[in-house]
Amino acid sequence: MTTTRRRTELAAFLRSRRERITPADVGIPAGLRRRTPGLRREEVAQLAGVGVTWYTWLEQGRPINVSVQVLDAIARTLRLDRPEREHLYHLADVPAMPGPPVHDRLEPEVQAVLDGLAPLPASVLSSRYDVLAWNTAYSAVWPAVLRADDTHPRNLLWRMFVTPHCCNQMLNRDTELPQMVAMFRAAFARHLGEPSWTGLVERLSAASPEFAEMWAAQDVAVPSTRVKHFKHAAVGEIRMSVVNFAVTATPETRLAVYTPVDEDTRERIQWLIDNPGAPAVDHVHRAPVVPE
Repeated sequence: MTTTRRRTELAAFLRSRRERITPADVGIPAGLRRRTPGLRREEVAQLAGVGVTWYTWLEQGRPINVSVQVLDAIARTLRLDRPEREHLYHLADVPAMPGPPVHDRLEPEVQAVLDGLAPLPASVLSSRYDVLAWNTAYSAVWPAVLRADDTHPRNLLWRMFVTPHCCNQMLNRDTELPQMVAMFRAAFARHLGEPSWTGLVERLSAASPEFAEMWAAQDVAVPSTRVKHFKHAAVGEIRMSVVNFAVTATPETRLAVYTPVDEDTRERIQWLIDNPGAPAVDHVHRAPVVPE
């Protein structure tokens, strides 16, 4: 089952990357009658130096063997960046790109590091975006994220996509949510067929058309330093730069540290720390129903 799922994902990923490359990008005349968006399969095969039938079978998800050299040629032809190339290797199940096992058991010293970072908000996230640990500054800014129950998992993807927009604190959603989904998909390739991963995708897709659309885009990415904008009901807008650090003792986890980008944000975060319990939103909704 895992192999079948992996091949299905590989086929969809290759099609999506092929369709975004135009003939002009690779010096091929567009012609007058092109029904296929982007490149044709035979054009990719020719440019990569592989057989047309072989590439067609690969894009159809057939169980054929593939080498690193062939994948490199296809990656160059499709102009894949580093995270996309790694994603391709994982989906093709190439031994040259192994993925470490994931678990969420943190060493006790990690909490001490988090506490020492205050007043900077900080948390430890799994590659599924589960919030595993946090400090008091983080809980002061995002108290709702940490109130987990059956309908509110302590998962940032669920919070961002299922929480009603009027209660969602993130302001630059158009740029940050696609990035989150792309990072999640890159990690997902290492866990095809695992119920905790596929189940989360299914529940998110059922609960959020916005997530389903971004998931279908097949984009992949790796963590990067970014500026995120939030609106807190008690203090107004806060803007923070987010830097990620790998927690090497616990595979597939990272420490996310939020640094204010201006003095107003710094003062507002300190006020929230000094006034625990300040409401993050100014009204209450019924809890969303988690799809079965």
